[in-house]
Amino acid sequence: MKTYELVFTQSYTRHAKRFMRKHPGLRGQYRKTLELLELNPFHPSLRLHKLKGSLDKVHSASINMSYRIALDFLVEGRTIIPIDVGPHDQVY
Repeated sequence: MKTYELVFTQSYTRHAKRFMRKHPGLRGQYRKTLELLELNPFHPSLRLHKLKGSLDKVHSASINMSYRIALDFLVEGRTIIPIDVGPHDQVY
């Protein structure tokens, strides 16, 4: 049972499609990350953390040790809005 809702923007969808074309081998891990975000965004394997500086309203969740999803994370509304996906240095 989902406890959070993922809401995808057109911009994020473009980023995700580009990411999947470049990294087709991560499709399963990516899908699992999104499913886990809907069930429990605080699951330890996601390594969810709040960013700092100009991105202080954004959170990050991990697909694996190299790739991240940057999120606009609205706990009150139980809504998660992905912003970007990619390598650590590209997303931030």
